Parts: sequence; C-alpha cells; structure tokens
Amino acid sequence: MTTTGSKANHMLLASGLAATLTLSITLYQPERPLSVLLIIGVLLGITLYQGRFGFASAYRNLFLYRDTRGVRAHLWMIALTTLLFAPVLAQGEFFGRQVHGALAPVGWQVACGAFFFGIGMQLAGGCGSGTLYTTGSGNPKMLLVLTAFCGGSFWASLDMNWWQQLPALPPIAMGVHISWPGAVIFQIGVFSLLALALKKYGINTFAGSSVSPPFQKPWHQRLIEPWPVFVAASLLALLNFATLATAGHPWTITWAFSLWGAKAATLLGWIPAENSFWTAPFQSSALLNSIFNDTTSVMNIGILLGAFCAAQLAKTFGSALSLSWKNYVAALIGGLLLGYGARIAFGCNIGALFSGIASTSLHGWLWMAAALPGNWLGIKLRPYFDLSN
Repeated sequence: MTTTGSKANHMLLASGLAATLTLSITLYQPERPLSVLLIIGVLLGITLYQGRFGFASAYRNLFLYRDTRGVRAHLWMIALTTLLFAPVLAQGEFFGRQVHGALAPVGWQVACGAFFFGIGMQLAGGCGSGTLYTTGSGNPKMLLVLTAFCGGSFWASLDMNWWQQLPALPPIAMGVHISWPGAVIFQIGVFSLLALALKKYGINTFAGSSVSPPFQKPWHQRLIEPWPVFVAASLLALLNFATLATAGHPWTITWAFSLWGAKAATLLGWIPAENSFWTAPFQSSALLNSIFNDTTSVMNIGILLGAFCAAQLAKTFGSALSLSWKNYVAALIGGLLLGYGARIAFGCNIGALFSGIASTSLHGWLWMAAALPGNWLGIKLRPYFDLSN
C-alpha cells in the first residue's frame, strides 16, 4: 500500500474510532446502558469480521464440499451460550436486572420465514450478522443487500396480521416446561451428537489453507489476521451473554431493520396508523423516537462501526470483486427474502437460531430445521445469477 493509501487508511480508522467514542458519550444514560450496548456491538463487529464468521458460507461449504467446520463452530457457540444463559434465565434476573430469553410461537409462520431466509442467505451471500459486518467492511453489494433487507422486513411487518392467523403453538421454552438442568443436558446432548455426526461426515478440504503456525508472528500482527473460527464462536457466545446481562434480552438484529424500513416509509408518506402491527405500543413508541433510543439499532450501528475499524486495521476495507448485473439482482432478491423471512419468523440466524436455541426455545430449533432446505434451494439457484459455488 502506498504512503498516501496508508495515511488515508489511518484517517478512516481514526474517524471510525472517533465516531464510536462520540456516539458512546452521546448515548450515555445512567438509567439505560445504551453506550455499553454500543461497545458490545463494536466488539461483535470486530469479532465477526476477524473470524469471517458466516452462516451462509458455512452451510454452502457443508452441502457442496462436506466441510463441516463452520457448522460445528455454530454448534459450539450455541452450546456454550446455552450454558451461560441457563443459570441467569432460570433466576429471571441478573444483579437486579430482569432478563428474558428469545422466545416466539412455534408454527408455520416460523417455518416459512426461516425457509425464505435460507434462500435469501445464499442469493445475498450473507445472513443477518453477515450483512452487517460485510457492509461495515466496505462491501458495496452488501449495502444493497442491507437496503433490501430493511425493505423486505418492513414489507413483512405489513403482512404480520395474516401470518399470525396461521396455526401455531405458544412460545415454548424447554427450560421452563422441563427444567433448566434437564433442558441444558438435552441440548448439549443433541449438539454433541450432531457434532460427532458432522465430524464423521465431513471432509476437511481446506485444511491448512489459511492458518498460520502459532507464535511465529508478533501478537499485534496476529490480532489483525483472520482469527480461528472456534475462537470467534467462543467470543460471540460471551458477547451474547453480555448482551443478555446488559439489555435484559439476548442479541437480536432484524427488528432494527423493520424499524429503519418503517422510518424510511414514513418519509415517503406512509401512515403507520393504517397498520395494526405499527400501532402496537412498542412499535408505535419506537417509530416516534430516535433509532438511538432503540437497543437493537444501537447494537447494529456498533457492529457496523466495529467491522469498519477491523477492516481498516487489516487494510482490507472496500476490497470487493467486480460484479455483474445478475449478481446485483441476486443481492436485491436475496435481501428482500432475508428481511421478509426474518420478520415473519421472529428473527434471523441470530435472534431466532442463535439466541432462540440458547434460550431453549423450540421455535429456534424449528427455525434451524426449516432454514436448511432453504439454504439447499438457494445454493441450487445461485448459478442462475452468475454466483459461483
């Protein structure tokens, strides 16, 4: 990189850090830990970027190459988070702060939404968390995906009344209906069996391709190079627990996209009073207030800032391949499916899959089961949009 390029990189990094510090100070409220949640979001963004922690790529590698490392890292992450969540959710509070898990009804709405989301993951080339951190790292295609994600999520919010009429069971947390020790033992047992089956099925086709021998480079150099996926998975589990302890609920992403889409729609003349979803107390209040009063929005902004700073440190900001018009069409369709699917399924790969299963919610398990065939179909559709497998 040239000296001019290095100076520009340093200036952008300084700008990102200054924006993080300024926003953190602005958000500071003794009674509401928004500034803390912003910092947690920044750490999530750094971890996601440094671990290149994806869900879409992990499923694609599983189906196409029998490379199971990504999916096994997901299982480890959710298992560790289950162990961290259980004692706190069993008590219902953490140092005086009330906490609750990520729970939702179990029915056709979740299954359909997760299936749509799975297709969208493969066409868009990212999931909820993946869209955020790749956008923050300067990928122009993912900015289109993020915009479509918000549009699809808002679109689905207008249809929620219809979807909620489909057959469904009420939210079911195994920790409550069985017992927390029993639910944890059951989930850890299932994760262990799945991990063993995946390890037996898998072929490590990428062994040694990008892993440097340990301790052969300075620590600061190793920090800005890609982190081992299981290290990133462990850190994400810890940061999800930090979110639960701070916000009172686990890590979520896509509610903010619905809100951002709705706020954009109001600027174009849409009237919220005409829709029952947006006249509910929580949604109505969120629309009236700034996005900086919304915890999910604040954390999403933190993820964008964290990925931005990490990409600047690694000097990879904005490094993206040239794309054809079909690639952009896939990004648009994929983003819409991501947003629509996540909204009707009560969450994405983070809010429903990761946080839902870690909360022992049955809807999280249903989400995972329905998203897998969606991903398979999405992989089959990729070549029609000039997307390589």
